[in-house]
Amino acid sequence: MRTRPAWAGRNYLLLTGATVIANLGSSGALIATAFAVLAAGGSATDVGLVAAARTIPLVLFLLIGGAVADRLPRHRVMVAANALSCVSQGLFALLVLAGEPRLWQMALLAALGGTGQAFFAPASEGMVLASVSGEQAGRAFAVFRMGMNGANIGGTALGGALVAAVGPGWVLAIDSAAFALAGALRAFLDVSGVPVRAPGGGVLHDLRDGWREVASRRWLWAVVVQFSIVNAVVAAAEAVYGPLVAEQHLGGPGPWGLALAAFGAGTVGGALMMTRVRPHRLLLIGALCVFPLALPSAALAVPLPAGGLTAVMFGTGIAVEVFAVTWMTALHQEIPEEKFSRVSSYDWLGSLAVVPLATALAGPVQDLVGRTAALWGCSALIALLTAAVLCVPEVRRLTRRTKPEPAAGGAVSRAAGATESHTAQAE
Repeated sequence: MRTRPAWAGRNYLLLTGATVIANLGSSGALIATAFAVLAAGGSATDVGLVAAARTIPLVLFLLIGGAVADRLPRHRVMVAANALSCVSQGLFALLVLAGEPRLWQMALLAALGGTGQAFFAPASEGMVLASVSGEQAGRAFAVFRMGMNGANIGGTALGGALVAAVGPGWVLAIDSAAFALAGALRAFLDVSGVPVRAPGGGVLHDLRDGWREVASRRWLWAVVVQFSIVNAVVAAAEAVYGPLVAEQHLGGPGPWGLALAAFGAGTVGGALMMTRVRPHRLLLIGALCVFPLALPSAALAVPLPAGGLTAVMFGTGIAVEVFAVTWMTALHQEIPEEKFSRVSSYDWLGSLAVVPLATALAGPVQDLVGRTAALWGCSALIALLTAAVLCVPEVRRLTRRTKPEPAAGGAVSRAAGATESHTAQAE
């Protein structure tokens, strides 16, 4: 008697299990890191510095990480990155438990974790979808993201409770153990069917080759450019303006936390929906689902009552997840397997590069034009950029292939044995 779908093979289960475990630990560790800095006598500025210390190497090393992942066996890059994260979080935990960690020490260890993520993210892109048949790829990725998003929600709630109960040091130690277990699971992946990659012409050559892959596909670079701005303004609205609106108009952090939780619940619901829905025009449906990302900023600009904002965030979470599944399905269908990590690294870089600048400028922009105008501006930018992307013919016309075929450039069909996976912002 079969207890799981035929497409959920050994590699898929290992990859999904590893991601759930790692995300449970990492979501709690984000809270623990902030409270560790504050417990050591740090200020809000110090919390931001430690967060920036993780983000900067992530952005700097992403492209190199993509080139490395296309040269070496990707599962080994993933395991090595997990090991680095395990060590950095373990040392962080020891410093906190020993008492009086210094700011530079915490920033250095956060930077090591960001470096690990820079190599992990491009290597992990594509692994899950490549471990199942082409026709079932969208469903597999939807189930994978449902587990990932559920782990994020549960990890955040559990991490907050554990920080209050036992302190941030033990939560960081749990995260270190989670990375160790996730890396061990990934070490057991069956990679016997992965084609051997021929040596390339050097890292710079590989980076140029990856850029040519991106630049030659108008639908690809259009969406990457779109989300470089969309992610930035969403981050500014949620990280800076949202808490301020909640404090002044919604009753404090409680309603804002509920709204963020509703967004997370929406992503789980969207992933569940995408296990049943297989849109034919992948990017057209995905792009249309980006429009709702303009709604939370508009709701904060009004501002809507807490209940209305929570409903908007839940619906936005559903829409975002529909985009995520259609986007990854399109990438795996169209990008050659041997160049996938390099292309993925440009995608990640576009998604992250402008976020620190946007969050840093959010305060000055508010002082210049007012918070309400800034929030309406965020909504308008998202809507205008999404409308512009829909003007690209390839975005409207790219369709799902009913049978797995080699992508342009002679790549081996991903259904034939490549065993790689993606966690989109997860380790």
